Amino acid sequence: MRRDIRLFWWAGTCDALGSQTSGLVLPLLLLSLGRTPAEVGAVAGLGAAATLLLGPLAAVPADRGARKRVMVGAALVSAAAMTGVALAVRSGTVPMAVLLGAVLVERAATSCYEAASLGTVPLVCPASEHRRVLARLQAGERGALVLGPALGGLLFQAGRWLPFLADALSYAVAALCIRALRTELSAPRDQLPTDGGPRRTWRTLSAEAGAGVALIRRDPFLRLALVWISAVNALLVALYYTTVFALEDDGRGAAGLGLVLALAGAAGLVGALLAPRLAGRRSPGSVLVAVSWLLVPPAAALAAARDAWQFGLLFGLLCLLTPLATVALQARVIQVTPPGLQARTGTVLATVSGAAAALAPALAGLAADRAGSGATLLGCAVLLAVLALHVTRAAPAATRGPGEEPA
Repeated sequence: MRRDIRLFWWAGTCDALGSQTSGLVLPLLLLSLGRTPAEVGAVAGLGAAATLLLGPLAAVPADRGARKRVMVGAALVSAAAMTGVALAVRSGTVPMAVLLGAVLVERAATSCYEAASLGTVPLVCPASEHRRVLARLQAGERGALVLGPALGGLLFQAGRWLPFLADALSYAVAALCIRALRTELSAPRDQLPTDGGPRRTWRTLSAEAGAGVALIRRDPFLRLALVWISAVNALLVALYYTTVFALEDDGRGAAGLGLVLALAGAAGLVGALLAPRLAGRRSPGSVLVAVSWLLVPPAAALAAARDAWQFGLLFGLLCLLTPLATVALQARVIQVTPPGLQARTGTVLATVSGAAAALAPALAGLAADRAGSGATLLGCAVLLAVLALHVTRAAPAATRGPGEEPA
């Protein structure tokens, strides 16, 4: 078990590190090739759309017992796509169609890998270890978020193709780690969904893909988790972009933003490492209520911040608190979701929260143009307070298991 947990951690961390390494420099590469900001934004938007659309489809075979095959195959496809990008950049001639095609293939394959990886934790460790393992996985991702951009910048200076080669190698390492897992990454056969017979109709396939949505609609805790994760992700993104607007208005620009990102990344890493100790013995409801209310004061204080270090400390406090609730939520989601629906349910949560986060920058920019950065930050704090009120009312019933006292 310990060996498989380590391998799964290395797979996820290497994948995240490679993606952060190449993700930072892809816009710089496109701009250096003479592409317009609109074209750069279009590439990013198409990649995000591919991620949101293909994940739910890949979750179906993963839940049916093909989780390891989907993950290994997707990682190898991503490695091949990034190798193609690295070779094209190394040759000096990078046709836009080739680059766009490779990026879309990599994004689509990555979304399949991420969808299939959901539900792996309960297969490689017992329930008593869920929170600790989830916290370590989140710490690895946040560490990659801190180290990846710096590594990407250094490699880009040495050679524009090197960050993409590093990303390709990270996918290859992830594929090898997943391939080496000894645990059978599928639920017991009696807990797998039926295949619907040899002649499955489109209606049957649609029902399979939408099984995660149906489960979330029925389960009060999963509905609460969907609302909380989507709202907090969107509001944190809105707070971040509004902070960028505020720093730009005050003339602090890239240096101030770098300080904010560094403090936020370090705080998020610390929060993920402390999550099992601080939230491990408390019910998910009590953790969710406490974190929801604790997010409100630093969000409101951002409206009064003026210096970059003030923005950085307050945003860092937000990033320190969120892993506590995220780990508790993820552990409870695993507990209440049937083994044969883990990937589909997790993909629905990730897709909806990702879509909400994708809309947040545009809404934050519109609000900042109309009302100013300070009012937008204060508005986000008010919305967090409304969310905290909702969680306080809904969490006791939603998170109560059989025979448990209210949270």
